[in-house]
Amino acid sequence: MIRFGLCCIFKAQPIKFRKTTAAYLSRFSHQEQRKRLSEVCLANAQSLIEALAFCQRNNIGAFRINSQILPLKTHPDIGYDISELPDSERIIKTFKACGTFCREHNIRTSFHPDQFIILSSPNPDVVARSIADLKYQAQVAEWINADVINIHAGGVYGDKAGAINRLKQTIEILPEQVRKRLTLENDDKSYSPEDLLPICSVMHIPLVYDVHHHRCLKDCFSVEAATLKCLGTWDREPLFHISSPKNGWEDKEIRKHHDYINIKDFPDIWLSMDLTIEVEAKAKELAVFRLMKDLRRMPSKDLLNPNT
Repeated sequence: MIRFGLCCIFKAQPIKFRKTTAAYLSRFSHQEQRKRLSEVCLANAQSLIEALAFCQRNNIGAFRINSQILPLKTHPDIGYDISELPDSERIIKTFKACGTFCREHNIRTSFHPDQFIILSSPNPDVVARSIADLKYQAQVAEWINADVINIHAGGVYGDKAGAINRLKQTIEILPEQVRKRLTLENDDKSYSPEDLLPICSVMHIPLVYDVHHHRCLKDCFSVEAATLKCLGTWDREPLFHISSPKNGWEDKEIRKHHDYINIKDFPDIWLSMDLTIEVEAKAKELAVFRLMKDLRRMPSKDLLNPNT
C-alpha cells in the first residue's frame, strides 16, 4: 500500500517554519543571539507538531522535515549546541512529542539535507562540514523517530570512480546514528541508479529511487527494472520520489519541477507495492491531494490506501 509524503512546507495551510540568517544575528550580542535562536527553534518544533497533525488528519502518511529546522546549527560563527539555548529542554521535549505523535499515528518522517552536503568532495573542509550537518540532523531524527537521512552522491569532479571511492570512505567513518539512517538518491545530472546500486549493495545503504531524475539521466535500467533493483536495497519500507517536469517532457529543460504531478508520470508498477512516495511538487499539500485523487480514479485504485 502507498504512503504519500509531503515535503517540508505548505502551499495553502497557515503552517510556517521560521528562518533566520547569520548576517541578521551578527548584529546582536552572543546572549541575544542564543535567545533569538531559541525562540526560532521552539517555534519550529511547535510548527512541526502542527504539520504532523495536519498530515494525520488528511491521510498523508509521511512528512519530510526541513533540514534547517534548527537554523544555523552548524554555522562556523553562529552555530550552537542545543544545550546552549535558553529553552533547550522545552525544545527537545517538543521534538520528542513529535516522535511520540508519529509512533502513535504511524507517520513516517525523513530528512533530505541541502545540496551543499557532499560526502564525495575532494575538499576535506566541505566533507567535515557535511558530516557535522548530518550529525545534527541525526540528533533531531533521534528525537522525532525519523528513519531516513537522504543525500545525493555529489559531483563527479572529472573522475567519477575517484568520487565514488571518496564517498564510500566517508560513509565508513560516519557515526552510527547517521549511518543507520543514511540513504542515497539518484540525481538528474551525475549519478544514475546504475551508478549507485553497486555502492548501496556493498555498503548496505538503501537507494531512494527518484523516477523523474532517472528519466532525465537514463541508464541501462527501465523504470520497472530500476524500481525492483532499488526495492532490493531496503531493509524497511522503501521510500521513493516522484515529480513531473514543469513544462512537459518535450521541453528543453525537463529537470524543473511542476506544481503538480502528471498522473501519466506515475509508474504503474508502484501501484501494487508497499511504498512511501514523497511528492516533490511546488504545490505541496495541494499536489499530494490531487495525486491521491487522480490515483483513486484509476482501475487499480483498490491497491491504494493513503491512510497507511
